[in-house]
Amino acid sequence: MFLCIATKPLNDGTTGFRFNIFGMKGLVRVRKPRRATSNRWGFKSGPCMNTLSAGRITVSVQQKRNKTTERRVRHFAG
Repeated sequence: MFLCIATKPLNDGTTGFRFNIFGMKGLVRVRKPRRATSNRWGFKSGPCMNTLSAGRITVSVQQKRNKTTERRVRHFAG
């Protein structure tokens, strides 16, 4: 059976989940509330994932099949 949308919990003990929506894989992480100055804001592009941070919520989306780096994400969320 083919699923278009799949979610799984994070295995590192943090609050959030991994997702796979129509082949787009990534994760959502929610951090504990802290001082307002320690919140993260902005967009960051790394070798494997693009990350959008808005306060306590961070959404990371895997780039298309990055074969040049050693840190690939395979079978991420189903």
